[in-house]
Amino acid sequence: MTSFVDAGLVLAQTPGQEAVTTGEAAAFWILGPLAVAGALGMVFVRNAVHSALWLVVTMLTLGVFYLIQNASFLGFTQIIVYTGAVMMLFLFVLMMAGKDSSDALVEALRGQRLAAAVFGVGFAALLSAALVRSLRDTRFAPPLDPTSPEGGGAGGLGELIFTDYLFPFELTAALLIVAGLAGIVLAQRDKRDEGAKRSQRELVEARFRGEYERPSGRPGPGVFATGNSVATPALLPDGSIAEDSLSDLIESTPTARRVSPPGWMRALEGGEQAEGVHGGEDGGAGPSTTDDEGSER
Repeated sequence: MTSFVDAGLVLAQTPGQEAVTTGEAAAFWILGPLAVAGALGMVFVRNAVHSALWLVVTMLTLGVFYLIQNASFLGFTQIIVYTGAVMMLFLFVLMMAGKDSSDALVEALRGQRLAAAVFGVGFAALLSAALVRSLRDTRFAPPLDPTSPEGGGAGGLGELIFTDYLFPFELTAALLIVAGLAGIVLAQRDKRDEGAKRSQRELVEARFRGEYERPSGRPGPGVFATGNSVATPALLPDGSIAEDSLSDLIESTPTARRVSPPGWMRALEGGEQAEGVHGGEDGGAGPSTTDDEGSER
């Protein structure tokens, strides 16, 4: 395991170069704040998908840092493996598993944010102290040949992976396959489960099978009524009032208008002649015809 770690550390070393050039310094001061901003965005953004995207920004910046230090293999590995594979897997899992969930606006456990802040500050202090003590008297190792088995290039790393670390490598590949299958299972949930969303066709079939109270939607207020106010109940084709056209909130207020059917509908219900009703006090808009003498009825 020590040789594998040493090979990974040598990847970031620059052979034959000790001083920092002006271009490296400029790239560091440009990309460094961008990497820190991505890390802070990952921590403080509320949306999980946005947090993963901020982490992608940080990983891309780290890959560019490796490329600047002439560690091309490690830089492309950082971009392709971590940014292109692992983070995309995280995004797919978040979008498939958490697409129906909403962020909780109420803190479930009281004081958890304060405890998390204290723990984070303490952990950062311990990590900083450990890094300072470890880097105080550190001497850099001489650069090795990247093409040798002991070096940090693709040849040496490939030989280590497929000889000494073949079983852990295959186990990691199996875990990634299991994660992909888990994503497919989460995406293709059983539609018979309670709470699963139905398609438009399934909703229509369920309405006509009697699973819902009525096969169609509730009539809107003002439809076939004497006014277009939201407080005016709808009228059914026979002229009666649709009781479920108004919400309970509107019906509980004095603004709800209990209108009577138009006069021509009342006339039809009572068996009267329509010619004596049209143009009366109700002002109904029923159908009218004209006889041979031109009189309206």
